[in-house]
Amino acid sequence: MARELLIFRHGKAVGNTDGDDYSRPITDKGKRGSQRMGVWLWQKNIRPDYIISSPAERAYVSAQKLCKAMGADATSIVTDRRLYREDLNALLSVLAECPKNRQRVMLVGHNPVLTELLLYLLGGKVPLPDDGKLLPTAAMARVVMPGNWKKLGFGSAQLKSITRHDNLPKKFPFPAPSGKEKRDRPAYYYRQSAVIPYRMRKNQLQVMLIGSSKRNHWVVPKGIHEPGLSAQKSAEKEAYEEAGIRGTVSKTMLGEYEYPKWGASCRVEVYAMSVREILPDSEWEETHRGRKWLSIDEAAGLIKEPLMRPMIQSLGSFIEKDVK
Repeated sequence: MARELLIFRHGKAVGNTDGDDYSRPITDKGKRGSQRMGVWLWQKNIRPDYIISSPAERAYVSAQKLCKAMGADATSIVTDRRLYREDLNALLSVLAECPKNRQRVMLVGHNPVLTELLLYLLGGKVPLPDDGKLLPTAAMARVVMPGNWKKLGFGSAQLKSITRHDNLPKKFPFPAPSGKEKRDRPAYYYRQSAVIPYRMRKNQLQVMLIGSSKRNHWVVPKGIHEPGLSAQKSAEKEAYEEAGIRGTVSKTMLGEYEYPKWGASCRVEVYAMSVREILPDSEWEETHRGRKWLSIDEAAGLIKEPLMRPMIQSLGSFIEKDVK
């Protein structure tokens, strides 16, 4: 049975100014290009069932952005060091080790070796476009492969298409994947989840607030609802990353609100979180934010988002109902 290989070159990255090529970050343009490609795969119903990425930052983030934009769980991405600064034989070895039951595999990596792989599989028979670039950044080649990942010889594949991100629509359909409304960001950006972290101290209910990313106001952990995760799990992940805490998230929603961003309205589901562990500053990645425990009234008065205040004030009665 024929298989397919999707060869995706990472999105545009920041130039190498300090000699650390491995950690070069992806640019905003590179992120959007990767996301457009993910939406395109979803719309065309050609989503991969196995994604292998170079672990270099610009490649791995490209793979994550693409994966989420096509509605898939980015934690399923496999990283392989051989996709970074290795030769053609290394890439063929990576493909040979693919699980037998995978029908459509995606490689996310770097030039020039991705272009070398494509030319090898196609027997060198690929006409160059006018700009001479077969795989520019955030471009994808779709190739029909032999039935066995271990038998990939010279000229053993057929080209179906090469797609460039700049030939795809600049805006994203809402709802995904084919909604008529067009937005500035992928549809999943507009669904978010948050937690109000709490604990009991001397019979007093306390709430943790954290500093915003720019440290100019106080907020609760909040982020985009990650595709493939429940709203609670996604909020729990944000709490760990932003506040350095672990705990139990409520089964039911405490409330919800909307706020404007990215040219539209984001809907936020809010849950309560009973904190059981606070990471020391040495293990907390976002220590620049700051965090503090406050009484209910103090937290309600200090938090920036006014629609969160009644939720904080009703936290005590909500907890009594949720734990029953």
